[in-house]
Amino acid sequence: MTWTDREVVRIMWPMTAPLLIELPEELRGPHVLLRPYRPDDAPALWEAIDESRAHLAPWMPWVDDYAGPEDAQAYVRRARARWLLREDLAVGIFDHAGHYLGGSGLHRMNWTLRTFEIGYWIRKSAEGHGYVTETVQLLTRLAFDHLQANRVEIRMDPENVRSRRVAERLGFALEGTLRRVASGPDGRPRDRQVFALIPEEYRGLAWAK
Repeated sequence: MTWTDREVVRIMWPMTAPLLIELPEELRGPHVLLRPYRPDDAPALWEAIDESRAHLAPWMPWVDDYAGPEDAQAYVRRARARWLLREDLAVGIFDHAGHYLGGSGLHRMNWTLRTFEIGYWIRKSAEGHGYVTETVQLLTRLAFDHLQANRVEIRMDPENVRSRRVAERLGFALEGTLRRVASGPDGRPRDRQVFALIPEEYRGLAWAK
């Protein structure tokens, strides 16, 4: 006897409505493909992080959590489980040849209010090709068009200029700065800028049509 992912989820937690929400197996854009992590993605994830430590470390404190390939394997297992439970919707970013480019997803979700936060990172060798912008477009469309989002936000360190430009380029509104709300790589508190879209704004964007 074999069980599908959906059957396993129903058995584990049958009364939680978000678990029954259908999600596409992949999102495909002109240059990128987004999909949930699979067990065999762990080596590529480890390679991308290890290649990009200096590139990611100023903005992604979790980089130091990856000391070896086994840490990437553990993350992939956790990401898969949380996807099935609809607790977190992490995806890998791939080009159409299947090369792993980075990570993204819908995080810090509130299924009652239908609010989502998009996070993203890209490996050093893939920077500057528009992959992140395309990824955020795909996830924003998923949130508003499929998940009936009331709010989608992006947060970043104010000094992370490249990340801020993604939000600005796609029409997200700067709502303000949360002061000393996040831990930086050195353990000291850092500010976070908050960009967001609500449905009325999203529907007015040329790229959303």
